[in-house]
Amino acid sequence: MHAGSEAPQLTIIEPPRGWQGLELREIWQFRELLFFLIWRDVKVRYKQTALGAAWAVLQPLFMMVVFSVFFGKLAGVSSGDLPYPVFALAGLLPWMFFATAVAGAGNSVVGSERLVTKVYFPRLAVPFSAVGAAVVDFAVACGLLAILMPFFGIVPGPGLLVTPVIFALIFLAAIGVGALLAAANVAYRDFRYLIPFLVQLWMFATPTVYMQLRTHDGGDGWVQALLGLNPMTGLVSAFRASVLGTPIPWSALGVASLAVVGICLVGCYYFRKVEDSFADII
Repeated sequence: MHAGSEAPQLTIIEPPRGWQGLELREIWQFRELLFFLIWRDVKVRYKQTALGAAWAVLQPLFMMVVFSVFFGKLAGVSSGDLPYPVFALAGLLPWMFFATAVAGAGNSVVGSERLVTKVYFPRLAVPFSAVGAAVVDFAVACGLLAILMPFFGIVPGPGLLVTPVIFALIFLAAIGVGALLAAANVAYRDFRYLIPFLVQLWMFATPTVYMQLRTHDGGDGWVQALLGLNPMTGLVSAFRASVLGTPIPWSALGVASLAVVGICLVGCYYFRKVEDSFADII
């Protein structure tokens, strides 16, 4: 080494530790991969099926018929001034999107083992793609609601303009819960069996096919308060109201919006915190 020459700099590359940023810019740089993963999930879902994407319409249709018979006719569940079939469908569509997105995202990282262990890309793209694939089913199923509303003489009001905002909040909720479950599922495979049970239980805690419970002499006030803690209660009720032209529960929507932002941030940040260990333990 010549006199006066500077010593070479030593660069040490270490994996980041602790809580990390979401790096949304990096996800945008890999947007082509994200779109490819969404398209892959959509094709795999209906691969080797005779009816293909028609199942996106048939599933909510069958559920609407079943609930209309058992809840609307036999149990006499109130739907206000709305026909029960369209009332139930308007609640089932956002819920089915949320349930499908959460279930798909929760198992997405484990199901993409080869991709995660061999190629570098922002890992959040995996649960994001599962939620994005559920959007395709939701968009197709909305055509059924668009057909039934004129059939029952329902015309949407100005609240329809708020529907995209409400759906965006449901989308963020699915992102947060799905990312959290995806990260937990890698470390604890028990979540593979817990996710379907959790989604089913969550559905009955959400007013998808019934109206929000009303108190009678204060006897069921604690039940209503408990259901009010569920952010999907306000989101599903607001979605149905905005589409069918009934008054939107703005207070419930506001509380749910704050909860959704918190859920999304916690789920995504936790995913980023533990994602460096995925390749080692998956």
